[in-house]
Amino acid sequence: MLDVKSKFKHSLSFKVLVTSTLLAILIISTVGFVIHNRISSIIINEKISISKIETKNALQLAQTRFNSANLKSDESLSKAIQQFIASSEEDGLISGRETILLPLSKDNKVSNIYQTGTTLLVLNSIPNNFREKTKASKEIIVERTSVKYSTGISFPGFIIGSKINIPKTGVYEIYYIFKLDKQFQTINQLEVILIFGGVLLILLIGLSTQFVIRQVISPVQAAASVAEKFTQGDLSSRMKISDSTEFASLGNSFNEMAVSIQQQIYRLENLSMLQQRFVSDVSHELRTPLTTLRMAAEVIYQGKDNFDPSIARSSELLINQIDRFELLLSDLLEVSRFDAEAASIDITTFNIVNLVKKTVDYLHPSKATKLIIDSLNESIPIQADQRRIERILRNLISNAIDHGEGKSIKVRIAESDNEVAISVRDFGLGFNEEDAPFLFDRFWRADPSRARTSGGSGLGLSIALEDTKLHQGQLLAWGSPHQGAHFVLTLPKNHGNLVQSFPIELIPDDKLSTVKE
Repeated sequence: MLDVKSKFKHSLSFKVLVTSTLLAILIISTVGFVIHNRISSIIINEKISISKIETKNALQLAQTRFNSANLKSDESLSKAIQQFIASSEEDGLISGRETILLPLSKDNKVSNIYQTGTTLLVLNSIPNNFREKTKASKEIIVERTSVKYSTGISFPGFIIGSKINIPKTGVYEIYYIFKLDKQFQTINQLEVILIFGGVLLILLIGLSTQFVIRQVISPVQAAASVAEKFTQGDLSSRMKISDSTEFASLGNSFNEMAVSIQQQIYRLENLSMLQQRFVSDVSHELRTPLTTLRMAAEVIYQGKDNFDPSIARSSELLINQIDRFELLLSDLLEVSRFDAEAASIDITTFNIVNLVKKTVDYLHPSKATKLIIDSLNESIPIQADQRRIERILRNLISNAIDHGEGKSIKVRIAESDNEVAISVRDFGLGFNEEDAPFLFDRFWRADPSRARTSGGSGLGLSIALEDTKLHQGQLLAWGSPHQGAHFVLTLPKNHGNLVQSFPIELIPDDKLSTVKE
């Protein structure tokens, strides 16, 4: 049942086929019901109409015979009635009717009942209310009834009632009872024909609908197949066009679009390769002159005590900018490795708590009082690339120091059975929700000014995210304007595992209670 529901939901051809089949069943059933009722009514009403005419003629003939008969004694009366009954029975063999002759009685108590047939009809086949109508009416009246015999057999039928005047005897009730068994047999045969024809028609409609659906859906399925191959990297896949219909126009347009997309992708790939090669080549080429500049700058810096104060200050600025330049070149080289998918990791086992403390002391030992490390355990061993993890921590903590506006920074370490998490919380500028999707983009900075003196090139968080992905970890960020930011790094303790739980919530504790309220 679930497979049918899923197929109905996801398959257009199946949905159209089921819908059209159900509509066909509804329409054919309605039309068949109307036709069946109409034909059944015609068959029965025609039988009743013909029977009324025959009955009227038979009554006129019988009345004429009784009027002309010489009824001088009871014997002659009985003989005349028997002759009438015998004649009615012979006629009934042809028309399928039974005749009952009853003396008119006000209390419905009768005697000398005369009837045709080899089996006797049950008298209550003639309802009392119909007898009353017959007595009161001067015309022939008809009513549908169930014809019952003394053997217990009953048939659907109808009864025609009237009165006949027998001279010197009085008025008799006369009833002609007709069975409709043959008519109902015909109607049953009609039902079988209608059902068979309806089922056949529904099958033909289903087959024709399926044929039409295939003609319409096949080009769409072909287009979907080509699009899927496109997403899998097969840019040479095209739709096959075998006619000149509207779908051929669609196929031509689709193929033209595919060619355009293929050319655009090739162009962008070539451009990306050129950019990657340019970054890599420039980074490597700048290494040699930068090494020479550093050597010369260090010589100048070592002799700054003998220089004029302005020249000594210039030597300090030169050394700082060369350090910044080397860091930028290192980041560019790392980015080129990520782009070339040449980045590798050297797995070792180390204590990440010591690594966090080491990173904090290395970055700003003078600001140690403003950097608070919160860890329940002094030793949390993990399997990872220590150099890359240290670079992630350095980027996160440096980012917090640069944007923390001199306020305290909290570094928290927590663990679960299979994961370890490090969070860096500052209370500085923070960031807007609009900036959140771009935090880990390359060369993106919250402050776009080129003249700013703090912050890096915009590659730090991007490289940190790539290093995290190499370890199958998660790096998430939360921030709010002028309320600081919260970065959470979650890593599996054992190399090759995936992160399945988060020991530290992304929303910091000081804001989590506000959110819950």
